[in-house]
Amino acid sequence: MTGLRSLGATAANAGGLLLAVVVLNFLLIQAAPGDPAQVIAGEMGGASPEIMAEIRTRYGLDRSLPEQLATYVGKVARGDLGYSFYFNEPVSRLILGRLPATALLVLSALALAVLAGAGLGILGARRPNGFVSHAVSLVAIAGNAAPVFWTGLMLLVVFASLWPVLPVAGMEDVATPRHGLAYGLDVARHLVLPGLTLGIVYVAQYSRLMRASMIDALNADYVRTARAKGLPERIVIGKHALRNALIPLVTMVGLQFGQLFAGAILVETVFAWPGLGRLTFDSILRRDYPTLLGILFCSALLVIAANLVTDLLYRLIDPRIRAGRPA
Repeated sequence: MTGLRSLGATAANAGGLLLAVVVLNFLLIQAAPGDPAQVIAGEMGGASPEIMAEIRTRYGLDRSLPEQLATYVGKVARGDLGYSFYFNEPVSRLILGRLPATALLVLSALALAVLAGAGLGILGARRPNGFVSHAVSLVAIAGNAAPVFWTGLMLLVVFASLWPVLPVAGMEDVATPRHGLAYGLDVARHLVLPGLTLGIVYVAQYSRLMRASMIDALNADYVRTARAKGLPERIVIGKHALRNALIPLVTMVGLQFGQLFAGAILVETVFAWPGLGRLTFDSILRRDYPTLLGILFCSALLVIAANLVTDLLYRLIDPRIRAGRPA
């Protein structure tokens, strides 16, 4: 019952936070310079007063700010994210069409970061003063110092001109049929460079965090006891030390999930990856406010969901949290 009440309170807080995000995003977008009616009129090839008035009436831009906000919040509550000014189709359809590409990119980069970062951190922690540990620290510092856009541009230069063995733009080859194993392999080849670009900086951060956390865990009394019982080192690390060392890593992953989406905007722009990041960039350039608001809403929803999943992972990793005892 205590766990259910805790989850219910967490869900209620998430709902309130989501409402605040919706209202704040709407007000910030409205405060931004530029007039979407002029952009729409420019795309139509004319900006006479009659056309401007018709556009404002059609999209509700002639209403007061409180009326627009109330209308928007009501539509979002019903699952209606509005209609795109520029793309001339429902925002929800636009987002659903681009979401799989972004999910593939973000989850692939996250899997690379967690697995590689945790693995390097464990290797470095086994002998803190050894060569491997110092090499892991050096790689982590170098990876953390490289901005995402710079890494992407360097990979683009290398694999576009110096060593052209991987595709550097798009998500698929137009000549490949969109089904079967050949299509999956083609998408995987296109994913290599964007996934590396987005994941490298997090590999660096997670390896340093995991190394420090694992060193603390390996020096704990319960690990000394396990070794004194004669347990194999793989059991000591995998069963006893790793579960406690993972808690800081899970916390960091949950906190940085939103940053992954922010980094995806740069990565998708550099590699022409057809996801939400590229859609965000295009929406900003064309002042397509409904699309931009819809993307921000869905991003906030995904980040909140990631934090809820993080809370659930705590309970799976640490039995003391499940039992309600202090960690």
